[in-house]
Amino acid sequence: MTTSLVDAESVLAIEIGSIHTRALLFDVVDGQYRFIGAGRAPTTIHSPFFDISEGIHLAISNLQNITSRVLLEESRLILPGKADGSGVDQVVLTYTAGQPLRVVIMGLLEDVSLESARRLASSAHTIITEAIGLNDRRPPEAQIDALLRAKPDLIILSGGTDQGASRSIAKNVDLLTFALQILPREKRPEIIYAGNNALTTPVKDVLSTYTQVHVAPNLRPEIDVENLSAAQEVLADAEFHIRSRQIGGLQSYRSILAVEPLSAPFAFARMIRFLSRINNPNKGVLGVDLGAGNLIVASAFQGRSELSVFPMGTGSGMAQALRNIPLSEISRWLPVHIPESVVEDYLWHKTLHPALLPVTTETVAIEQAAIRQILWNGLNQHRSRYPNIPVMAEPILAAGMPLTQWSPQTSLMMLVDGLQPFGITTFVQDAHGLTAALGIISANNSILPVQVIESNAYINLGTLITPLSSARYGTGILKVRVEYEAGNQVSLEVRQGSVTALPIQSGQTAKVHLQPLRPITIDPTGKDTTRSFKVIGGVCGVIVDARGRPLSLPADAARRRDMLKKWAAGFGA
Repeated sequence: MTTSLVDAESVLAIEIGSIHTRALLFDVVDGQYRFIGAGRAPTTIHSPFFDISEGIHLAISNLQNITSRVLLEESRLILPGKADGSGVDQVVLTYTAGQPLRVVIMGLLEDVSLESARRLASSAHTIITEAIGLNDRRPPEAQIDALLRAKPDLIILSGGTDQGASRSIAKNVDLLTFALQILPREKRPEIIYAGNNALTTPVKDVLSTYTQVHVAPNLRPEIDVENLSAAQEVLADAEFHIRSRQIGGLQSYRSILAVEPLSAPFAFARMIRFLSRINNPNKGVLGVDLGAGNLIVASAFQGRSELSVFPMGTGSGMAQALRNIPLSEISRWLPVHIPESVVEDYLWHKTLHPALLPVTTETVAIEQAAIRQILWNGLNQHRSRYPNIPVMAEPILAAGMPLTQWSPQTSLMMLVDGLQPFGITTFVQDAHGLTAALGIISANNSILPVQVIESNAYINLGTLITPLSSARYGTGILKVRVEYEAGNQVSLEVRQGSVTALPIQSGQTAKVHLQPLRPITIDPTGKDTTRSFKVIGGVCGVIVDARGRPLSLPADAARRRDMLKKWAAGFGA
């Protein structure tokens, strides 16, 4: 297997999604890596194929037709590329397909090792079906029954600081041993041991008799120190091992890949971490990727990243979203009157037909309302899970067809309403879904992602300025003066509760001067008191969002719908 991508001129990235399989081509153009094109086809993990190969072949064929570049020869991928330009030099693969992995977490203290195991499990496409800790008062036989009923694909066993507790861990190992002996070998879950390092060898020796055991560094080497990053790499390996059995054809592609296949959430988070190293060191970077099956939220600050994957999406993941989110929370975002029964019917219909596109005014409104609330819930859960992440981000990167299939103005509106950022930030749209592919490539080729990002493959949606004020609705709180490079100026007043677009065109550079008319806060951390700064207009220009945080919607339905329409007009949506 090739271990480096640095010398490769062309890279084919394959992404196996829950609905679509995509083939992305990167190559050198005029001495720089560029994104060339993408082909798409339905994913074929289900009937009648039960194998990803057919979907991959169709996606590559589609890419070949789009780019007029010969990639296949007698239905086989040309690898490596030939001197005449046909074929590709390297192939990488990411995946999100498949149902969430069923995970059982086992540890000692609820707010220590169990909480770390919960965070680890939540960084992959999983559902935690059972948790067992020291405070679990169920008798051993009831705990074994609970383990069997949970039907886990994976068990994360944690607990004990290094050289710390051992008896409690041994008790959990005995519990696991009984459960594994009862289960048929083909139904036994794999295990990640991430506890007291001193017990690694005896724990592995006992459990590996019954199932595959993956060893990770201790999640809690000290009581007040958490170490997730190394364990996440082990979790990624374990997930691929399990997915190889669940997804037909996945294992067979390893022989032609330049690097090990990687779950798309891990690849996405790797790219967000990469961006945090090259962007504003005083701000974090936030990335969201919404798909049919799940929502990925990744944040990073100075090279340290946090990742959450929520089984909520606009297709199969809508079922989990409806279980977690009251329908009224979704309906409050509707700018037109639609009975809640109609909203509920449509959203449940999406779980059965995830590829269904909204085509009426009502279904468009329902889908956009659901997207806003899914983003809001996901980000809040991510922040509660990782309370130390920076409150401000630069940039905020958005990916996933549910977020990119609309006009830029509508996409920006949904992102701002759903994420409600603070301060001054730029929204960047990954319209082609490149981030996870660049993330897996970046492991061995840091040049390609940087050059692709610096090209026009990503869309600058616009800059958002968020002044916070306690003034009454409609009160003038800010005077904004826009100074253009030519020397001419424009001034306007911003009122509390409004969304105001500044007269700055896409690609236009200008200086923005803020003059408070009432006490306002731009940076809630109080670290930056600047009131003048340079901006480059995005596709949606520059927006001043004076609605406050968190957004407050009127209780009266008619007033609320009128306000939503005014806000949408402010975004140009």
